[in-house]
Amino acid sequence: MRREVTRGRLSRLMAAIASNAPSAGGPYRVYWVGGSTAVWSGWRDSSIDVDLFTEQEELFRDVQWMKEHLNINIEFARPEHVVPPLAGAGDRHVFIEAVGPVQFYHYDPYSQLFSKVVRGFARDLDDAQDFVGSGMVETDRFRELVEAIPDTAFARYPSLSPSAVRRAVADFLSQAEA
Repeated sequence: MRREVTRGRLSRLMAAIASNAPSAGGPYRVYWVGGSTAVWSGWRDSSIDVDLFTEQEELFRDVQWMKEHLNINIEFARPEHVVPPLAGAGDRHVFIEAVGPVQFYHYDPYSQLFSKVVRGFARDLDDAQDFVGSGMVETDRFRELVEAIPDTAFARYPSLSPSAVRRAVADFLSQAEA
């Protein structure tokens, strides 16, 4: 069993990714998602794995070495694996820092919040409150983005009902804005 991921372990992973990056082809982008954002932001001390996303898969040609060397779980995930995409998500990533040729970002906070609210697990809802409480997302903008999702976008997510998703978002927002 691998060790929980702390901010220190995330920093070591950032260094490992940067040192394993190909010499040509940069700059590269890696996005923290979910628990990785929560840990990096200080909302919680640890996560069971590193959730991240990149479109530049060559950064992870040695992912097994990274997992073994750092004794952590690495999962490739992004919110659109769970929920329909929010308009403009690519313009809302939050820069963290650059390490060598690799730029690290928090994946669009609105998309992360959306996936956490829809999943609805207690830890997800705690993180969702932190997205709002930290000011990383504005509730009015979040509401607008979710309301703008056409019902047809849910066709790729057969386990999600548009009405149930909107109800979960409305319930979360009523608590967050109270």
